[in-house]
Amino acid sequence: MRKTGSNFQYGLVFVLTLVFLKNGQAQQAEFPRDTTYSIQSNYLKLRKYYPFVQPIAPDLPKKVQAQTDVVYKKVGKRELHLDLFYPAKKKKKKYPGVLLIHGGGWSSGTKAHQVPMAQQLAAKGYVAAAVEYRLSPEAQYPAGVYDLKEAVRWMRAHADEYGLDIEKIAALGCSAGAQLASLLGTTNGLEQFEESTAFPTQSSAVQAVINIDGIVSFIHPEADAEGKAAGKWLGGSRTEAYENWKAASPMEYVNAATPPFLFVNSTQPRFHAGRDDMMSMLSSLGIYSEVHTIPDTPHSFWLVHPWFKPTLKYTLTFLKKVFK
Repeated sequence: MRKTGSNFQYGLVFVLTLVFLKNGQAQQAEFPRDTTYSIQSNYLKLRKYYPFVQPIAPDLPKKVQAQTDVVYKKVGKRELHLDLFYPAKKKKKKYPGVLLIHGGGWSSGTKAHQVPMAQQLAAKGYVAAAVEYRLSPEAQYPAGVYDLKEAVRWMRAHADEYGLDIEKIAALGCSAGAQLASLLGTTNGLEQFEESTAFPTQSSAVQAVINIDGIVSFIHPEADAEGKAAGKWLGGSRTEAYENWKAASPMEYVNAATPPFLFVNSTQPRFHAGRDDMMSMLSSLGIYSEVHTIPDTPHSFWLVHPWFKPTLKYTLTFLKKVFK
């Protein structure tokens, strides 16, 4: 466990992490990695069409404490980590929590993508954890789902250390991470998504979901664009592995225990697959949901300015509403 108390220290950790990933071919990794999707690669791609964008970067706010590369789960010799950010001030009233899940087509990306958002949430009174989980080059579905549910349990098991309110934990995800966050929310308490755990007395349930440009169904007619990346994670094409494609679809599990949902979307229709029908299902059950589409935006808008700030604003407004 590494404690970090300043912008310089955390920035150094972030830079060294990027250097390690960049030089990954020269160093034998303990497990397969796909490093094609990063904050920098996304920025370089988007600036060709949006020359005004700038990449986001970590910036630890004052009065926020950080612990980086905390081990929350072990699978054999494999350790899974999270970066935790939380208000330095202890209060009698506990802080709500947010588990932040990065995107990358279930194949690439790192928890570093979610660090800037986690830091800003912590500055506004949340215990925020940017989490690593197993991706398709290492392990196919449902391994990553099991990892993320264990991360929620870990947060509850360590709640007293960070002033966390265990009754108020949200899952926030982007792209593939949004699909996973949505799956966490709609499968609260379902035994088929629970595995052996180091924290058997802790719940893996989440009380809110923030879906940032992620599909909620792999089998909905609007999800026809999903192909190679999803198939790599789900064990085959939709025809070859239909049961996995259906089982990994959050919309299949919507029920009265599903928590409130926030959707923040780009203007790219592919990443709205199933959203409107799922919102109708939620409405019929009396469950709150809302949607915001940021005008003229590409996918991965949350990783660049000027769209990071409105994404943060929508998130904070929603969390304040549902966790009041």
